[in-house]
Amino acid sequence: MKVSKEELYSLIMKKLEGAGLSSEHAKTTSEILVWSDLKGIHSHGAVRVDYYAERIAKKGINVTPQFQYTSPSSSVLIMDGDNGIGFEIAKIGMEKAIEIAKNHGVAVVGMKRMSHSGAIGYYTELAAKEGLLALSFCQSDPMVVPYGGTEPYYGTNPISFAAPSADGRIVLFDMATTVQAWGKILDRRSKGLDIPEGWAVDKNGSPTTDPYAVNALLPIAGPKGYGLMMMVDILSGMLLGLPFGKHVSSMYHDLSSNRELGQMHIVFNPEFFTDKDVFLKMMSQSLDELKQQTPAPGFEEVQYPGEGGINRMNIYLKEGIDIADSVMDYLKGKTIHQNKYDNKNRFAE
Repeated sequence: MKVSKEELYSLIMKKLEGAGLSSEHAKTTSEILVWSDLKGIHSHGAVRVDYYAERIAKKGINVTPQFQYTSPSSSVLIMDGDNGIGFEIAKIGMEKAIEIAKNHGVAVVGMKRMSHSGAIGYYTELAAKEGLLALSFCQSDPMVVPYGGTEPYYGTNPISFAAPSADGRIVLFDMATTVQAWGKILDRRSKGLDIPEGWAVDKNGSPTTDPYAVNALLPIAGPKGYGLMMMVDILSGMLLGLPFGKHVSSMYHDLSSNRELGQMHIVFNPEFFTDKDVFLKMMSQSLDELKQQTPAPGFEEVQYPGEGGINRMNIYLKEGIDIADSVMDYLKGKTIHQNKYDNKNRFAE
């Protein structure tokens, strides 16, 4: 089903406010969820609203958080989110990181005691729009077998990076350290589609294409993805004094309890490293050179990271955003949440 950006935003706002979230925090959350769907990241868009509404209604997200800040140095800031909605905390954290980096060259902002913050590419893109470079990392609950292992230990633990150029193009990637994020499997479920082989394994450790038979996800590129997900866990968990690895709270086990998650933003101001104009021109030159390459068989062109999302956004803004019928039925219905996620396993089953 196709829906306009404005209607989708309004429908999501209504559900979140109905669940008890403040208007201010609901606006931020709705904006980022719609951004995700506009970019084609449907796994982190409207399909998640029912879950957030249920956790909010069951008090697993603090709707009146009191944020606290400590600054051990001019470039480091720690934000205690008091287990408020993760979208608001991660956005404020990036806004503060941008301000610090503009003044001091580098900013490292750690956010702790927060809930899930959605697609983290949104936050790094904010920095790139200000002419800065940014990295972001965040924890998630264990659902991935370590390389060579049989039991889930780490989460999908995503990494995002964004950088600006001289002509407004932004390099942006947001990747799980698994072959695919769990949200991608949720998206396939909502559409009644199988998953590609190589995304996940079943309870016997065998590859599966059935999105309902998934028992664990697989690290991207084997030991390389395993190392990356460990790095993310250290930077956004242990470094902030938070639970790590298999001790990270479950997304679905008890929706009345707080998640206590962590996230880390690192922002660089190119002015402190080189001539900013030269850097931006080099970025644009690099993107031009990539675009000029002869595409490989099966490809129409070489795209820079983030270009596909921009192209999808332009199409969706003209033609409407594709949202699964089941998701739209929920958003348009009167029920605030469908009470279907609480006390489930790591895969909402």
